[in-house]
Amino acid sequence: MSDDDDTDAVLLYLGGPLDGRVEVREARHGAPLPTVTHTHLHDGPKVVHHYDLHPLTDGAGVYHLRVEPVPQTVDAESA
Repeated sequence: MSDDDDTDAVLLYLGGPLDGRVEVREARHGAPLPTVTHTHLHDGPKVVHHYDLHPLTDGAGVYHLRVEPVPQTVDAESA
């Protein structure tokens, strides 16, 4: 997906709260962003999700939910 392209982009979201969402980004808005941040505020604390763009063709791409590494806890007995 290039900045000088004059065609709309079709974008699919996979994972997280946006799973299955399809967005058509009009060419006049420029190329899709490499990363999209979604903040979920419903029924509890704020949860932030990051989606990274994986282009498929010049006019299509998939935003995959970024999987953050799970923090490792140190067991007191093994340290």
